[in-house]
Amino acid sequence: MAPRSCAALAALVLSLAPASQALELRGSTVFVRAPWKVDLVSYYTTVGQPWAEYFFTLDLPADAGASLGALLIQQTRGVDNNFPFAAEQTRAFLGRPRRAGAAIPVQATFSQRERLMEVVFPEPVAPGSTVTVRLKPWTNPMMADTYMFQVTAVPAGPNPSGSPVGFGTLRIYSPDWR
Repeated sequence: MAPRSCAALAALVLSLAPASQALELRGSTVFVRAPWKVDLVSYYTTVGQPWAEYFFTLDLPADAGASLGALLIQQTRGVDNNFPFAAEQTRAFLGRPRRAGAAIPVQATFSQRERLMEVVFPEPVAPGSTVTVRLKPWTNPMMADTYMFQVTAVPAGPNPSGSPVGFGTLRIYSPDWR
């Protein structure tokens, strides 16, 4: 089937399905229109700062076809790959940093070996929402560098097929003691 036909079929299925029902293709839950970018903000960017927070924000399109069930955030670049995260301090909310809306419950796990944070939304985030996840490292990395985190959005539903959203870039600087 041609790509254009697949898109037309998906649009037809979405128009016939109830808004709360996820789209399933070949037994997998998929986004019809996945989020396409992620913004990463941190207000503390000096090596070793203990109060650092990393805010990952994405917009879930109104015509996504599925609610957001989870985010996978994996460090893919950066010289320091030993700084741990406090998974139990992970938070999420509707809106953007410094303009936070309602809190969203999360369950988070962090794999130090894989440098992977898995953030699950027990109450999936509805299409048309802007959601921010706050990760809390114990400290910023101890070495200055550009750190990159690959983000994958996972739809809510059976046998979900995640969609790559992009990379969040975090620059960590050495202090200027002049």
